[in-house]
Amino acid sequence: MNAPTDTSTKTFHGGCPHDCPDTCSMVYTVKDNKLISVTGNKDHPMTRGGLCVKLKDYEKRHYHPDRLLYPLKRTGAKGSKQFKRITWEEALTEITSKWKAIIASDGPHAIMPNSYLGNQGLVHGLNGGDAFFNRMGATVCERTFCGEGSCTAWLLTVGPTAGVDPESFSHSKYIVIWACNSVSTNLHHWHIIHEAQKRGAKVVVVDSYASKTAKEADWHIAPKPGTDGALAMAMMNVIIAEGLVDQDYIDNYTIGYKELAERAKTRTPEWAEKITGISAEDIRKFAREYATTPPAAIRLGVALERSYGGSQAIRAVTCLPALIGAWRHVGGGALQFPVWEHPYRFDVISRPDLIPEGTPVVNNLQLGRVLTGETKLNTPIKSMMVWNTNPITQAPETDKIIKGLEREDLFTVVAEHFMSDTAAYADIVLPAAMGAEMEDMVLSWGHLYLTYNEKCIEPPGEALPNNEIFRQLAKRMGYEDENFKWNDTECLENYVDWASPTCEGIDLNYLRQHGFARLKAFGDKDTRARHAKGEFPTPSGKCQFIAEGAKNFVAGPFRQMYEGFQPGEDIDPLPDYVASRETPDTNPALAAKYPLNIISPKSHGFLNSCYANVAEKIKGQGEQFVMINQLDATARNIKAGDVVKVFNDRGAFEGLAKISDDVNAGIVVATLGYWRQLNNGTVNCISSAEFGDMGHSTTFSDNLVEVALS
Repeated sequence: MNAPTDTSTKTFHGGCPHDCPDTCSMVYTVKDNKLISVTGNKDHPMTRGGLCVKLKDYEKRHYHPDRLLYPLKRTGAKGSKQFKRITWEEALTEITSKWKAIIASDGPHAIMPNSYLGNQGLVHGLNGGDAFFNRMGATVCERTFCGEGSCTAWLLTVGPTAGVDPESFSHSKYIVIWACNSVSTNLHHWHIIHEAQKRGAKVVVVDSYASKTAKEADWHIAPKPGTDGALAMAMMNVIIAEGLVDQDYIDNYTIGYKELAERAKTRTPEWAEKITGISAEDIRKFAREYATTPPAAIRLGVALERSYGGSQAIRAVTCLPALIGAWRHVGGGALQFPVWEHPYRFDVISRPDLIPEGTPVVNNLQLGRVLTGETKLNTPIKSMMVWNTNPITQAPETDKIIKGLEREDLFTVVAEHFMSDTAAYADIVLPAAMGAEMEDMVLSWGHLYLTYNEKCIEPPGEALPNNEIFRQLAKRMGYEDENFKWNDTECLENYVDWASPTCEGIDLNYLRQHGFARLKAFGDKDTRARHAKGEFPTPSGKCQFIAEGAKNFVAGPFRQMYEGFQPGEDIDPLPDYVASRETPDTNPALAAKYPLNIISPKSHGFLNSCYANVAEKIKGQGEQFVMINQLDATARNIKAGDVVKVFNDRGAFEGLAKISDDVNAGIVVATLGYWRQLNNGTVNCISSAEFGDMGHSTTFSDNLVEVALS
């Protein structure tokens, strides 16, 4: 690597920065200082040289004609996209002058950051601005778009473990993919599973609609949205009642079995059938096969949390491997986020020690309520900086967010690549650098490799990397802390615990040479059985079927590592089924107006809202659509290709009707990521901002709607 193939062509190590568990190792090819191609790194054991449909022409995104190249200042109404070019000096001076004035008049709590995983880099990603805003004393942004309730449930049950190595699924004989569309959102893990399937492993997909992955499974189980917890509890009932447990494993490596077994007694398959729509016979078959086909592995998808009781469902699913002793085997157990065994120093990245005591917290899911004043704050928000996220498409209750962003007294700064839906409402827009234009290490939440990203070209125009933007802002705000002066290399030297046993034989120079490195992770894919003898990183050292005295919390990296004002509600010591808020069964009065449950999974052709402004990607993904069963379509006089309106009291959006038996009657599907400025609304117009049961998780799959011809 990094050796010229001729006098003007060089290759460099890359890491995909997008919000995806795969974190592909890539190869940048540069000729005459221009990025001419991006390919997968064939040497990487997990990603194996493949790229998804989003990344196959990644270099074109760097040179897209609509890319933002210069700082801009708003000249027209908010949302009008009327801006004029200004210099960086003018932009930074206006931003910091406004902030200093707001701090003087209202205090720093009147300013809030808003970021997410539009970039997964340690330096330029989710937490890259934390230290700056923590030093300012700004309101802390709690960021719980995806996976945070899952994290709370997982940590309570098995602790910060990576669980099953995703590569070890090659040894599994019974694979359950629970609420994850791997083909579209975890492609490289799907390849491993598919190879195991070819060798005889049975693949079961649990998902409320027939996703691309479900169609590749040996068995698709489709519970009603939000009822997965009932299915998992009924599986427990069967496994315990029929003596399919591994009693030795339970006795030595778990706590709370007696209490769990008592609760599971009444969670029979017949009970679950009425809730889930899955026959009692199929539930028994599923439980028996899972318990008697070792090694059995479960891949938990983040979509499992997206209803009110979703995190309790995840606790229930996470208990299943210990019940049957699946953890004893290579390729047995469960996989959530391997990131828990990565050696990242989030305390150094985020600097929570800088946060003044009593600093308030705002959750990004409820941004619309905050900006409109519906949520009463002691200090209302007067300014917000947004980077690595596009809340108008990705956050719920979109219409409220827009109403809040239209406030003339709200000073909004957005760092972006394109004039996104959110950037259109900014007062100052800052052009941000893209992946090949900056050095970073890209966080992975889907495998056990560190991934290095090498800067190989200069940003076009006057675009700057996120970290450089914060360095410049810190300088003008007068922040003299050492970390605000680190260049990107110095950040990487400090942001990783290179002395960790997991980094044995690995340092930054090694990564620069090789592009990636596998962590020392309790064995390799052929030997790792992380919890064969228990050793769970929980307070008890065991798998915790019961968590006495547990309180609700959001994991630190999702709230700038701040421990103040955690949710703190009591959590049921045991897992159980917790019903959704908005279903025909649980809310018949609302269902009389809005009778259909809606699911809003990720799009195959977009990565959240990234690429949803690119004509080629829109062509591949298709126009915004609404998938509906023929029975529901006929009842509404809807035909394939009709423009339909999906609505409830929160808002509405339009899409093309796609009539399909991939969804059962009573359910519609519309995928996330489409841009509002290119469509008549998007799916999050109808989404509720109410939290799920743990970790302030989302309820994107806990919404009732009606569909009608537009």
